[in-house]
Amino acid sequence: MTEKIIELEHLKKETVPAELNAETYFDFNAHPFAHQFIFEQTNSVCGAILAIEDYATNWLINSIPRKREHTKSFKNEILKSVNTSGNFEIILDEGTVFAPARVIGSPKKDTCYTIYLEKGAKIIGAEIYLDKGSIFIGAETTVEPCVGIKGPSIIGEKTEIRQGAYLRGNCILGDGCIIRGELKNVIMMDKANFPHPSYLGDSVCGYMTHFGNQVTAANLGIYEGAKDSDKRKSILIRCNDKVYDLGNPKMGVCLGEFCQVGCSSVADPGTFLKPHTIVYSLTRITKGFYGPYEVLKNKPLEHGIIERVPLEPFY
Repeated sequence: MTEKIIELEHLKKETVPAELNAETYFDFNAHPFAHQFIFEQTNSVCGAILAIEDYATNWLINSIPRKREHTKSFKNEILKSVNTSGNFEIILDEGTVFAPARVIGSPKKDTCYTIYLEKGAKIIGAEIYLDKGSIFIGAETTVEPCVGIKGPSIIGEKTEIRQGAYLRGNCILGDGCIIRGELKNVIMMDKANFPHPSYLGDSVCGYMTHFGNQVTAANLGIYEGAKDSDKRKSILIRCNDKVYDLGNPKMGVCLGEFCQVGCSSVADPGTFLKPHTIVYSLTRITKGFYGPYEVLKNKPLEHGIIERVPLEPFY
């Protein structure tokens, strides 16, 4: 008999298991998040990941001031030595620095997206893509040279986007983050850090989460990646002896508050770490649920997981 598969996206919020509820991973009373509403309007953490693009797009439309009377003067005066193309807007608050290397706007004359810098924000030598959505940069945030940012993206206050970072769109970053890796369709809450080169996609990371050097989270199964995109199957996960369809072939990780992942570790698609879970370096985290208050270790020498064979002479 075939096991019943439950489609998560069709469940009412009160019937979703605790392992997939935002409340299990994030305490918004202790650590409020400017965009926590995305979790209130969806039924699960997986639902929030699927809703990032729509939420970011609508938030940007409703939150960016439309001061078009200032935009033309900004564009003509500030971008004299900048490589630009397409149609776009620039809105700058007091004390901002806007000196990008390149700005790419929409090729359509009737479409115009905006980049808005709050007071004290700085963009120096970065490449800005406003062809598919707007970008919001919070107060006192710094975007360093050789960064690429695609809209729609929302970046909070006092965040540091380091050289080499690549935000591929649908990124929602909180306050006080440090970012250097490649992000796509991601929520990073306040003080969440992804400060080294690597990749994170289709994921949500809570307050004070941290990724060590070269940590990566696969967001697509290796066999699903070998299929045409229209033939890929959604991720299935077992929870409380039931199987749930997460609604998408792609999902990286859900990290609860204060989770730490050690250097060069790898997470399978559909990995959930509850708050205060620590992952040792060089650990492969298979799909499933871990924590809270748990340490995950990869210790092959102690537990005999690796194979040791003699080396035959080869010279």
